[in-house]
Amino acid sequence: MAVPRTRTMAAALCTGLAATLLATATATATGPARAEQPKPHTWTVTEAAHAPRARIALDDTTGTLSLSVTREGRTVIEPSPVGILTQQADLSQGLRFLHRKDRAVEEHYRAKSGKRLDRRVRMNETRLSFATAAGARLDLVVRAAADGIAYRYVLPAGYGDVLGETSAFNLPADAGAWLSTYRVDNEGQFNQYTAASAPTGEYSDQALFATDGGYTLLAESDLTGGYSGARLAHTQGTGTYRVRLADSQVHTDGSLTTPWRAMITGDLATVTRSTFTDDLAPASKVADTSWIRPGTVLWTWLAGGRTAGQSLDAQKAYVDYAAERHWPYEAVDAGWYFKTDAWDTTDPDWQTDSWMPQLVDYARAKGVGIVVWIHQRDLDTPEERAQWLPTLERWGVKGVKIDFMNSEAQSMLQWYDAILPETAAHHLMVDFHGATLPKGIQRTWPQVMSMEAVGGEEKRTNTAAHLTTLPFTRNVIGSMDFTPGGFQRVGMRPNSDAAEVGLTVAYESGLQMFAGTPESYDQRPLARAFLDQEPAAWDDTRLLAGSPGQEAVLARRSGDRWFLGGVYAGAAHTATVPLTVGPGRWLVQTIKDGADGADGLVQDSRVLRGGAELSIDVVDNGGFAGIACRWHPGITTCYR
Repeated sequence: MAVPRTRTMAAALCTGLAATLLATATATATGPARAEQPKPHTWTVTEAAHAPRARIALDDTTGTLSLSVTREGRTVIEPSPVGILTQQADLSQGLRFLHRKDRAVEEHYRAKSGKRLDRRVRMNETRLSFATAAGARLDLVVRAAADGIAYRYVLPAGYGDVLGETSAFNLPADAGAWLSTYRVDNEGQFNQYTAASAPTGEYSDQALFATDGGYTLLAESDLTGGYSGARLAHTQGTGTYRVRLADSQVHTDGSLTTPWRAMITGDLATVTRSTFTDDLAPASKVADTSWIRPGTVLWTWLAGGRTAGQSLDAQKAYVDYAAERHWPYEAVDAGWYFKTDAWDTTDPDWQTDSWMPQLVDYARAKGVGIVVWIHQRDLDTPEERAQWLPTLERWGVKGVKIDFMNSEAQSMLQWYDAILPETAAHHLMVDFHGATLPKGIQRTWPQVMSMEAVGGEEKRTNTAAHLTTLPFTRNVIGSMDFTPGGFQRVGMRPNSDAAEVGLTVAYESGLQMFAGTPESYDQRPLARAFLDQEPAAWDDTRLLAGSPGQEAVLARRSGDRWFLGGVYAGAAHTATVPLTVGPGRWLVQTIKDGADGADGLVQDSRVLRGGAELSIDVVDNGGFAGIACRWHPGITTCYR
């Protein structure tokens, strides 16, 4: 298996280098350099000298296009077919080159959640125009950044509905592969194969591969109801992963711009830190984002389930606990409005049957915001949304957890297109469950604080290897509502208590929902105190150490403190982690598993220089959590 050696220090993105754009179909060369140019009808797009490089080739005989990716001369993606089929045109063959247009893309934007709030974008874009003998037109738009390559199709009007793509990704047969079998809720487990040995079937398009050129995560961006969601179709014995759309026929009106097919690539630290799919997406459509506030959440579903959801008194007790802990939100899950089956929602006073306004008022007085669960079927028409969304806003609810979309078909994506501006208009943060993946949605609609689309804490089938793969797959492309912190689920989760604390840092979510019971927190005072410190918005993210399926140690900065989260799969051992959080001396306080603590957890404090190795004793399928702050004489704790 061609798996590159893991780099434990987060690599900085390439900046300040001149862009290289080679196109021999239109360029001229003189002297000896002519023999070194690519053959005619090939084009190369890259952002900088050491960045990934896309090579697009047109076969003069068949008129077919292919795209390959290399990094520093080593294979990332082998030549792979590019093309799209519509009712009126086959734009996968018989193409001839027309012209090329280049431009630089430079943007600066602020996010409300994610790996870091301040984002700077540098990409080079090449648009290659082609036509068939019958005059049908296709533009292939390719973008190159320091951390990825992406392409999309642009078609003029008049070609009818899309019948499919011939797009595929060809990987070396022995490339390492971490894949999740496709499910409509995107909650499958990640398992490790080689690219060729993976069983025949369909896989989620968040597929991670390791080749000589580094790690590459396949992804998608700017997916809307104008198209259909994608998955990967694979036949065992080959390294080919074909793009298969959720719909056999995608309806189009007028011209068409497809989503981006993205390849996030680099060393493992670069892939983990990347915001490439967000960077490809359209700018925010929410002008005033001051009401969007990330935060930690006391989530009640695994803490009490539907019974708690139907009880005002139980929810008040949860609010009291959140207020005591200074956690900014409490989430009320399924059950609180089940009796709406008997409500007459045409009655202007129908909302008075609910105790939710009382809970919201009670929580507001204690400084706690309320997030409520609601089923998608109760928001699937304009009339239902016109009843529910203004009502929730009027009550003072801060966010909605919308569940059970369970589809990436065009019709469901059009529903997303409808509810996103409506939730923004009513100042409701959103957490989508049973959902599609966050394919750039958090940049365009920053009120989307998190999405499930993961085999999370609720699942009893999780493995420690799955847990250590998620930071390099699902969580790379957007906030992930895994709901960590379910300490009471001993025997139902594969990891140790210290690893469970570590997950709250290793996994990023704009609404970080803690899944434990108040009793389980009180039985683990060290874990509880750590959760009290934790923010849900981060100024920076770094991978300190990692290997998919084996270990993941991430550092996330909030202000002048770095929070550390480490999770491991396998036997007990002493882990060594480079403290690459900056020069100087740091006070590092860690929580690990140990028999000496009254709750099974122990805390350790030490002073280390930046870059020094932090050693941690890890139990079977264990982990750790920690906080690092600048040391100076007299400082004894990073807790505030």
